[in-house]
Amino acid sequence: MTVADRGGVRAGSPTALPTNTEILVQLDRIRSSAEFDVPDRARKFLGYIVGEAIAGRADRIKAYSIATEVFGRDSSFDAQTDPVVRIEAGRIRRALERYYFVAGSNDPIVIKMPKGGYAPVFEKRDGALYPLTSGQPADVQSRSMSLEQTALWVSVVTVGLLTCGLIANAFFGSAATTFESVSTSGGTPNIPKLVVMPFEDLSQTPQSAMITRGLTDEVINNIAKFKEIVVVAGRAAPNPHSAKREYPALALEGRVRLDGDKLRLGIRLVQHSDGSVVWANTYDEVLQPRKIIELQQNAAAAVASAIAQPYGIVFQANATHFMRSVPDDWQAYACTLAYYGYRGDLNPQTHASVQECLQHATTQFPDYATAWALLSLTYVDELRFRYRLNRSTSVSLTHAIEAAARAVELDPQNVRALQAEMLTLFFRGEVSAALTVGARAYAINPNDTEFSGEYGFRLALSGQWRSGCDLVSKTVASNPGPVGYFEAALAVCFYIEHDYVAAERWARLADLDANPIYHVILLAILGKLGRMDLARTEREWLETNVPGFLENARNEVALRIHRPEDQEHFIDGLRQAGVPVPGK
Repeated sequence: MTVADRGGVRAGSPTALPTNTEILVQLDRIRSSAEFDVPDRARKFLGYIVGEAIAGRADRIKAYSIATEVFGRDSSFDAQTDPVVRIEAGRIRRALERYYFVAGSNDPIVIKMPKGGYAPVFEKRDGALYPLTSGQPADVQSRSMSLEQTALWVSVVTVGLLTCGLIANAFFGSAATTFESVSTSGGTPNIPKLVVMPFEDLSQTPQSAMITRGLTDEVINNIAKFKEIVVVAGRAAPNPHSAKREYPALALEGRVRLDGDKLRLGIRLVQHSDGSVVWANTYDEVLQPRKIIELQQNAAAAVASAIAQPYGIVFQANATHFMRSVPDDWQAYACTLAYYGYRGDLNPQTHASVQECLQHATTQFPDYATAWALLSLTYVDELRFRYRLNRSTSVSLTHAIEAAARAVELDPQNVRALQAEMLTLFFRGEVSAALTVGARAYAINPNDTEFSGEYGFRLALSGQWRSGCDLVSKTVASNPGPVGYFEAALAVCFYIEHDYVAAERWARLADLDANPIYHVILLAILGKLGRMDLARTEREWLETNVPGFLENARNEVALRIHRPEDQEHFIDGLRQAGVPVPGK
């Protein structure tokens, strides 16, 4: 992947290897940066593998050594059953990409951890990679991958900053008065537009021409399913009678090459203003007779998911851009960015700011379906996460239902609107109706990992644990954004399977310390494990931060878990943790 105008990365002849001192200085620069937003265990992980590599022991960096040396696992550690190293490695890869995209674009040395292993490689800004192990693949810079392995291409950019600085700078300074001064005319808010250029056929054969046209059409169709972005087909040109904001800022280009039975699709996202390449990727696939349509569908789904979904490439580009300033006519869209930033840690303080922002957005643009849907989800969160305890939960649910209904009325094909409707039905106790809505939304856009994980969790909590937890697991593997909420969901999945050790591991990975329900899940797990000292700490946190919750534990559990036998199983963990939950 070549990125133009991103920190001066250039192709060139190799230069001398970076010295150990240069590498350690770069490591310290990364770990001390706010943009390298990972838990302490991940920072120790990165320090360990870099230290081993420069000491000449890169070939010994394995999951077992990391687990025992960094995470304190004992000699019985088995990477097949304990995913801690793999999960943290994915977190580090995403955090490194985020760091170099935002803060480290001009750093002299790039530290990477290629997929397929844990040994780091080092890249000078001339573009040459320097692995410190002979076993490392020579072409580790290549981003060619199978269409079935497109899950973790991208990372979320500046989510923590987004939920703090973006809201403060854009909406509660001078921008707040802008919202209030605009009449509710029902106008259309600015939403990022992406022009998909006709893909280029490099092979110029009848078969390649057919495949190329099909890929272009499939990509357009799949991107159009994501309502956070507007896709423009064909070669768009500026309309002299339109406002400047109407012209797409980003263009998607594709090149298709056939070589025997091999197909290569090259994709790049280009900034319209200066032609710089924001993102690029290459996909290789083997052509199989009678499977060309399936190949086109898989390729298009992968591209659309990487580009257009929440936390995707367009999200990252706009989150970074709006961190500097938010133009008055983009504030409503910036509210949606802020919502997804809040999803990263589910913090009640951030929640209140995001909700207020979305309330302003729906006042300014009463026909903006996505804003109504996200506003509904913030009301749902008041109920399910027990924010704003001084407010009646029935009031929160009523507001959520009204906002979701408005979103669906405005756009019945909007997956985020259907997600809001699904959750309001679920928490209203209409579980079958909720799952029906969820199935409809999943059929509309199965590539929306943010929705598929939520739908999977609803399936699981309704009693369909295997199929639901499988969907949640796929979301954890493929969602490019923060996945703490879904990691906590997997903790519940393993709890129900009586695998409490795995449940605790997933709960610890979730890292949602500000969220009350996270502590409830962890409390039940610790009860089952008999870890009473830690359970006491969780009880004290809940009694301090959500007083009265544990006294009503049975009703709280029943609100979330549908089947009585599953409710009793979870309540049993709370009892073992010292919570006096009465019988029915």
